[in-house]
Amino acid sequence: MPSSTQATIRSSRRRSSKGRAHRVIGVARYVVLGLIAIAFLFPLWWMVVGGFKTPGELFGSSYSLLPKRWTLDNYRLAFEAMPLLRNIFNSIFIAGGYTVLALLFTSLGGYAFAKLEFPGRDALFVVLLATMMVPGFVTLVPSFVVVSRLGWVNSYWGAILPGTAHAFGIFLMRQYIKGVPDELLEAARIDGAGPFAIYWRIILPVSKPALATVAIIDFIGSWNDFLWPLIILRTKEMFTLVLAITNLPASRGFNTPWGAVMAGSTIAVIPLITLFLVLQKQYVAGLTAGAVKG
Repeated sequence: MPSSTQATIRSSRRRSSKGRAHRVIGVARYVVLGLIAIAFLFPLWWMVVGGFKTPGELFGSSYSLLPKRWTLDNYRLAFEAMPLLRNIFNSIFIAGGYTVLALLFTSLGGYAFAKLEFPGRDALFVVLLATMMVPGFVTLVPSFVVVSRLGWVNSYWGAILPGTAHAFGIFLMRQYIKGVPDELLEAARIDGAGPFAIYWRIILPVSKPALATVAIIDFIGSWNDFLWPLIILRTKEMFTLVLAITNLPASRGFNTPWGAVMAGSTIAVIPLITLFLVLQKQYVAGLTAGAVKG
C-alpha cells in the first residue's frame, strides 16, 4: 500500500477519534449542566407543588414529586390570613416605582460621568465606586431618620425613594454609555440639541440593553427586599407581599402553615420569572456590553 494512502487512512482515523472525543465531551457537558439545572430548579418545583399539598402529605414520611390529593386550601388560607391582593398591589407599586426612579437617576448619572465634562468628574466617580464597599446596614439608621423627619414612615414614598440612585446602576450605565460614539453627540449639538435633549433622544434609545439590565436587577431587588420594608412599613395594608408571607405564621399561633407560605411564595415568584423571560435577551446584552466597554 502506498505511503500516501496509509497517511491518509491514519489522518482519517485521527479525525474520527477526535470527532468521537468531542461528541463525548459535548454529551458529558450537557449532562453536567442538566444535573446542575435540576439541582437549582428542584427547590422551586418543591415550593410550587407544596402549595397544593395537604399538611399531612407535606410533612409525611414519604416524598412525592406530585401531590396525591390536590388542594387549594393553602391558597385560601393565605388570602384569608392577610390582605394579599392589597399586598400584591403594594409590591408591584413599590418595586415598579423604585425601578422607574432608579432607571432615571442611574441613567442620568451614567450619562454625566460618561459624556459630560466637569471639574472633579473622575475623582467623584472613584468616590462613588468606593461607596459600593459600604455595607447597606450602615445606612439603615440614617435613612430611617431622614425618612421619619420627612413624615414618610408607613408610606409609599418612604419605601420607594431611598437607594434609587445607587452606585452599581450608575457604574453600569456609565460603562455602556461610554461606548456611544462622540461624533453622534457632536452632530446633535451642531443641530442645536442641549445636554438633556441629547440624553432623552439619543442616549436613552441606544441604551436599552443596559436599561433592561438595571430594570431587572432593581425590580427583583426591590420585590424581594425584606429589611427596609420591615422597618418603614407598619400596617398589614401597607405590607409588601414578602412581608405578608412572613406574617402568615402568626395567623395560627405557633403552628407555622408552611403550605400557605409555599403558596404565597409561589405567587411572589411568578412576576419575577415573567419579567426575566421577557427581558432576558436585553439583560444578557447589557451585562456583556457593560463588561467590555469602558
